[in-house]
Amino acid sequence: MPSFTDEQYRVAHQLLATRIASMSGRKLEEADWSNVYCAAKGIPEVGWSNLNIDVIYNGIGIEHKMLKKRIGTRMRDICGTRQMHPSATRSIRIPLTTDDADSVMREVLSQYRTFLEERSRRVSGQAGGISPDMRTGWLLWEEGLREFLYFEEETIAPDPADYYAEWRSSGGGTRKSSRNIWVFERETGIKRYSITTLAGAKVQPYFDVPSADDPNVYLFRVQSEQLDGGQVRLWITPATERELRRLVGETNPESLSVVIASVAAEVPDEQQGAYSGREQAATPLVLTAESYQLLTTTLGGVSDEDMIRRLVHRLRSR
Repeated sequence: MPSFTDEQYRVAHQLLATRIASMSGRKLEEADWSNVYCAAKGIPEVGWSNLNIDVIYNGIGIEHKMLKKRIGTRMRDICGTRQMHPSATRSIRIPLTTDDADSVMREVLSQYRTFLEERSRRVSGQAGGISPDMRTGWLLWEEGLREFLYFEEETIAPDPADYYAEWRSSGGGTRKSSRNIWVFERETGIKRYSITTLAGAKVQPYFDVPSADDPNVYLFRVQSEQLDGGQVRLWITPATERELRRLVGETNPESLSVVIASVAAEVPDEQQGAYSGREQAATPLVLTAESYQLLTTTLGGVSDEDMIRRLVHRLRSR
């Protein structure tokens, strides 16, 4: 389902780059994406919650789900794959009166269906009773906070009659063993849910990531973004960009290549410049690929912003 216009996508890219540049290496939170999404679309933010739906506006209700992938993962490689999310909901109870997998599955999916229907009624009520547009927004993100992938699909309350279930054991060895229920589509045999029974019962959905050429799949690269002509674009805070410009004058790729080469040849200094923590729209900074590689191997850092602040500190120390 379409999520952004071209302009909203452009704004979301800059807002996400701004958020990552201002985080100074902290963990990405669900509220970070909710803020970016609502600001890019110009809609009020209701505040992220594990219990309530994340976006409600004009009859549209969107539940955002985030899934972290290991550092270095290319989001394009995730396209066309099936993924499992750790939890669609924890608002369920496992029946203790039967050991039949299909019976347990029917009870749990009925609870999940009721949970989704209640959300639909809430969204409809806030929009004057119109038929709600209920969606799930999937955000997959790379642990290094360089690449992100987002898409939305219709949220459909499952009909238990469309599925069958099997008990499966997991764990063993040093791990405590547990029994989960795997839920499959009757028509295709595709696994669609895993229902955990220990350490907090929850429904874990499987979802399909569309192909990379799907027009409604949105890919974001917000650090070390490869450009044509052997250049790399970084996104940094305006304060860091102003201080860099004050110290070196021109901040074009050629001038910065000379500066970075001279700094890389010096004895390392482990101190870093201070960061104010105030978030303003990020500024793009373009380097040659060679300069970017030299900068990462010489100064490192938890993000592109952190690396350029290390460069600024080294220039101040001269």
